[in-house]
Amino acid sequence: MSSYQKELEKYRDIDEDEILRTLSPEELEQLDCELQEMDPENMLLPAGLRQRDQTKKSPTGPLDRDALLQYLEQQALEVKERDDLVPYTGEKKGVVQPDKYKPVPDEPPNPTNIEEMLKRVRSNDKELEEVNLNNIQDIPIPVLSDLCEAMKTNTYVRSFSLVATKSGDPIANAVADMLRENRSLQSLNIESNFISSTGLMAVLKAVRENATLTELRVDNQRQWPGDAVEMEMATVLEQCPSIVRFGYHFTQQGPRARAAHAMTRNNELRRQQKKR
Repeated sequence: MSSYQKELEKYRDIDEDEILRTLSPEELEQLDCELQEMDPENMLLPAGLRQRDQTKKSPTGPLDRDALLQYLEQQALEVKERDDLVPYTGEKKGVVQPDKYKPVPDEPPNPTNIEEMLKRVRSNDKELEEVNLNNIQDIPIPVLSDLCEAMKTNTYVRSFSLVATKSGDPIANAVADMLRENRSLQSLNIESNFISSTGLMAVLKAVRENATLTELRVDNQRQWPGDAVEMEMATVLEQCPSIVRFGYHFTQQGPRARAAHAMTRNNELRRQQKKR
């Protein structure tokens, strides 16, 4: 048996209660203090058991609420007010004025004459390269349909934009029919309209049959088109190398990654073609 084990044997049969009875009140208090101060940060113990008892004053009787309030009020009146770190001189400080920003004026209304524009598209005016009907929200559906019909045979218009014209699926279908026949249009923008997933799908399928379109923007429709339409968008970009600019914020990671890869490839192909 080692010396350490022999030392433990000497204390094995000691009665702890007997030892405690031999201690004085002061020694018991000191022992209690030492035991409680061993782990003051033990969150498993109640707050009252994490530190020694520091109350030495004997109870003075039951709680007298009115007397306590009077005592606290008297103490508050007798306490001297703290001096200000910076003496008050009566000087008024300058008021910080906010930065002044110039109001941003509303976008001016679109001055395009719809009837005149339709006549120029129908006559295949060689001076007309852009049809911009953005923010004109009172265009009758038959007029927009006639415009899309006239665009089928037009050979000079390069940009066709119908942003925020309250266009729905009937106009989307008319645009799809136009894309199948037109061979000169390069940019199409139908953002911020009321086109559903059905209308967008019709436009996307028609884009596959068009080899001249380089820019397509369809974002910010009244409702989210859904997973199937986003997958079709990615497929169109993969199968149509002519499209180098596409406007839509994907919500699904899969179609977004496919579209980004397709756009990178399409732009690289365009740069290689220009070098030749």
